[in-house]
Amino acid sequence: MRLNEETCPVPESLLGQLYRVTPQGLPALIDAVPPNTRAMLAVYCYRRAHLASLGIAIAASCEEDDLAEHGGNLGSDLYDKSRKTPKVAESLPSQRKKISLSTGPIRQLPPLEDDLDA
Repeated sequence: MRLNEETCPVPESLLGQLYRVTPQGLPALIDAVPPNTRAMLAVYCYRRAHLASLGIAIAASCEEDDLAEHGGNLGSDLYDKSRKTPKVAESLPSQRKKISLSTGPIRQLPPLEDDLDA
């Protein structure tokens, strides 16, 4: 039993689409959500570390009164933060970080000696 678990204000399918959307496609997807629900969604996402940047991007399309109504002081702070951060395309991670692999040996191992006497 989960206590005080906040329910997502949109269907899980839409939340999944928002999570996977490209920065260029986010505004069109967000515009389909009613303003009141959008504010609840922004606060919901911002309260989760892995969705915080998405919450800020969504909050950029919300009115301060709506965010404050659903998030209190957090909503007001979220409104301010959404206006101070770069545009949506710059605030969401565009790609995963690239992985670089070593081009040389990590360490030198001494040559193995054959011990035939043992």
